[in-house]
Amino acid sequence: MSGRATTATATGTALPLRARFLEAIAEVDAAAWDACAGDDQPFVAHGFLNALEASGSCRPESGWLPRHLLIEDQASGQVIAAMPLYLKSHSYGEYVFDHAWADAWERAGGRYYPKLQAAVPFTPVTGPRLLVAPGQDREMLQRSLVATAIGLADSLELSSLHVTFPTEPEWRLMGEAGLLQRTGVQFFWDNHGYRDFDDFLAALASRKRKQIRKERAQALSAGIDIETLTGADIRPAHWRAFFAFYMDTGSRKWGQPYLNREFFDLLGQAMADRIALVMCRRDGRYIAGALNLIGRDALYGRYWGCLEQHPALHFEACYYRAIDFAIARSLKRVEAGAQGPHKLQRGYLPRATYSAHWIRDQGLRAAISDFLKRERRAVAREIAAIAHEASPYRHDPAQEP
Repeated sequence: MSGRATTATATGTALPLRARFLEAIAEVDAAAWDACAGDDQPFVAHGFLNALEASGSCRPESGWLPRHLLIEDQASGQVIAAMPLYLKSHSYGEYVFDHAWADAWERAGGRYYPKLQAAVPFTPVTGPRLLVAPGQDREMLQRSLVATAIGLADSLELSSLHVTFPTEPEWRLMGEAGLLQRTGVQFFWDNHGYRDFDDFLAALASRKRKQIRKERAQALSAGIDIETLTGADIRPAHWRAFFAFYMDTGSRKWGQPYLNREFFDLLGQAMADRIALVMCRRDGRYIAGALNLIGRDALYGRYWGCLEQHPALHFEACYYRAIDFAIARSLKRVEAGAQGPHKLQRGYLPRATYSAHWIRDQGLRAAISDFLKRERRAVAREIAAIAHEASPYRHDPAQEP
């Protein structure tokens, strides 16, 4: 699919631009895509998206049909903007739940699927969705990406377009463009210039400090050794062991894990320096692990798995080792993924997440709009209540000199 659009540069010179839809991320040069994606967040990198597709983890048969959007300078062919985009035949692997919307529309005689989804598959992590190359008119091109994606959904007579986990500025821009706005909650740990883990603990209330110290001791009490590996230190044996953890835990948690073994191999080949793999070993055998990806300013916790259950090992591998790593690398925060009230007691505080939604049918749109207004108020109250009434900190660490 392809089309043409005309927009303007920041200098006001009209340029002929071409919109093009791809059936695979491999159809665009990795450097061209990554120039738009930037280096802040690893999940929109060509290497990550290609690992999903090339491994077959993300494919039409799994309900994810790539339709990535490019905007190119027609004269030079340069890719100047991009959007990770998929046709979806279900609502799984998104973590912004619209099943009730689909059920309501289909009970009314409508067809909700397929729908159009701007997202990183299986990855509930906030990051850019409207990707623009440096030196371009960012806002103009972001608006063009949104309008072109809506145009595709409209031309295919799809029920909806959903943009999940965009940045807050993108969310606001899409709201101005008429998309419905939704919020959610995740729990992040913020690094307020801590020198080491003990310095972080000093910011917590006494009872929380004691709890965390007890959990860290418990996690190692069975003679467990833990190492955090990056880059060339991650070997095929580590991936073999980690995939076993992922499959065991994923099968119990979701019924059928989304990712296959080849995905992890391709990810390791393409992005080893952006991976922090926490591996837990007992009696010379790996028994558990946690996979994190490294951004410019943040560490992103993604997958955890284990073959043996040990008290507090999950907290140590996923949360405390991530904090250790972030402090050592001077990263500003740790984003530990979906779910998480239990993270609050371990120093992770609530933060809003975002999504934006274009709904074709006006009646369905009106009903969803009314629901989202009430939901946004509830989410805001929840975040405020947790942050101010249940915070584990002695005082607001952001106010420290």
